[in-house]
Amino acid sequence: MTRPTVCHIAEPTLAFRYGQQLEYTRDGLYLYGPVDAEEVPRQIRYGFIGTKAGLERFERWAAQISSFIATPPQRRGAKEIEPHHVPFPGFSEAFNAIWSNKPSKVIADIDEEDLRRRIHIANRHEAIKSAVDVFVERLIAEQKRNENPPSFWYVVVPEYIYELGRSMSTVPKAERVDGKVTLRERDALKLAVQPTLFGDAEEEAEVYKYEKNFRRQLKARLLDHQVVTQIVRESTLAPSDFLNAKGEPKRRIEDPATVAWKLCSGSYYKSGGRPWQIANMRPGVCYVGLVYKRQDQGGTSRHSVCAAQMFLSDGEGVVFRGALGPWFHPDTKQFHLDQEAATRLVSTVLHEYKTRHGDNPKELFIHAKSSFSNDEWAGFQEACRGTLTNVVGVQIADAWDQLKLFRPGAYPVIRGTAMLTGPRSGYLWTSGFVPRLGTYMGPDTPNPLQISVRRGDASIRTVMSDVLALTKINFNSCLFNDREPVTIRFADAIGDILVAAPLEGEPMLPFKFYI
Repeated sequence: MTRPTVCHIAEPTLAFRYGQQLEYTRDGLYLYGPVDAEEVPRQIRYGFIGTKAGLERFERWAAQISSFIATPPQRRGAKEIEPHHVPFPGFSEAFNAIWSNKPSKVIADIDEEDLRRRIHIANRHEAIKSAVDVFVERLIAEQKRNENPPSFWYVVVPEYIYELGRSMSTVPKAERVDGKVTLRERDALKLAVQPTLFGDAEEEAEVYKYEKNFRRQLKARLLDHQVVTQIVRESTLAPSDFLNAKGEPKRRIEDPATVAWKLCSGSYYKSGGRPWQIANMRPGVCYVGLVYKRQDQGGTSRHSVCAAQMFLSDGEGVVFRGALGPWFHPDTKQFHLDQEAATRLVSTVLHEYKTRHGDNPKELFIHAKSSFSNDEWAGFQEACRGTLTNVVGVQIADAWDQLKLFRPGAYPVIRGTAMLTGPRSGYLWTSGFVPRLGTYMGPDTPNPLQISVRRGDASIRTVMSDVLALTKINFNSCLFNDREPVTIRFADAIGDILVAAPLEGEPMLPFKFYI
C-alpha cells in the first residue's frame, strides 16, 4: 500500500489586461481591467423586463454602479482591514466598457395584479408556467422584432415570484386562485402512454411537461430562442425597500460593493466579454464536464438527458445537449452512456474545438462525478481515433464524509493542500485558508474533493493543478474561487434546466445561456 503524502498545489494565477497576472479576480479588474479589453471600450447593451416598481429599483442600482462603491464599514469584532473586500470602482472603470444607466430596451408594462394572480393559482404547475409565460412571450417577441436586440436581459422579479416560484413552494389556502387546468398530474402521466381521441385533456396535460421552478423554466424556454438573461430579485437591488417590523432589511444582503462585483462581472460576460482567464495554461488543452439528469426524478425510468460542457483555458464554455437515453443504472445509481452515444458526444466536442482552433486538442480531460464504464470509455476513445489527442477520464467526487485534515493555528488547511494516496488518486482541498484574503471564507472545516484518474494517463499533480485553476473561472460570481471546478460546479444546474421544459433537437449554446 502506498503511503499517503501531503503536498501543496500552488495557487493558479489569472490573466488580466496588459498581460498582468494576479490571484484574485477583483484585484485584477480593479487595477488593470478585463483580459479582453481593447482600445475602444465595449458598449454594454442590455434590456430590462419587470414591473414598474422593479424598473425604478433597477435604475437606482444601475446609477449606483456607475460610480465608486466603498467597502463596508468595519464590523464589530472584525479585523481593521478585511482583505477579501475590494471597493468597486464603477462599471466603466472596472471593465473598460461603456455602461448606461438606462437599458437599451425596456419592458415594464407588466400588469402586476395579473402577475400576482397567476403565481397564486392553486395548481402549482399551471401557476408557474403561467407566470413564466408573461416574461417568455414578451422576450421572444422582442427578440424577433429587433434586428439588433440587447446582448442580454435583466429579468427583475418581485419577491412574491421568488417566494412562490420555487419547486416546493405552496400558496396559503386563503390566497389560492382557481386556474383553468382541471386534469391531475397522475392522469396527465397516463395520457403520455395512452392518449385520448380528444385533444382537450392533452392540452391541459402540457403544463406538467414544465418544471415547477420559475428560474429553471424561464432559462429552458428561452434556449431555443437564444435569449440570454440575468435573473435578479428586486430586494437584491434595493434591500432598504423591504423592511421588517424593526425597520431592518428582511433579507441579509451582501454589501453593495460585493453585489456590484458579482452582478457586473456576470453582465460583462453575458454581453460577450471575457473578464479574465487562467494564466500560463498549457496550449491545446480542453476540459469536458459530463452532465446527466433523469427525466422522471420520482419514477423508475432509466431515461436521462446527457450533456457535455466544454471549457477552454480562457474560460470560454459551450454546452452540448446529447441524446435522451437509458443512461441511469439503478444497480450502481450512476449514469453511463453506451458506446455509440459516447462517441457521438465527444465527436461533437472535438469538431467544435477544431472549428475554433484549427486543430484537435492535444489533451482532452473528461470530468465526471462517477467512474467510466468500458462501453462509455470505448466510445470516447473511438471519437479520438486518428488524432493525437490524449484523452483522460477524471472522476471528481465530494469527499466531505471521508477525511478531515487539520493544522496548528487558528485557521484550517491552506487552499491547494493535497494528500496523494497513489500515483492516480488523492484528495484536494479547493477551499481553505487563502493568504491573499487573510482568512477562510467557509463556515465549517473545509472538506476535500477526491480526484481520481480513472482512464488514460496523466500526472495526478497536473490534474489537481488544473482542477484548482478551474475553480476560478466562474464569471457569474467574481469570487476568489468556487469549491468545485466549473466542469462539475454547474452540472446539476444545467441538468435541471435541460429537463425543465420541452426542448427541440440537440442545441449547442454558450455556457452563458444557462447561468
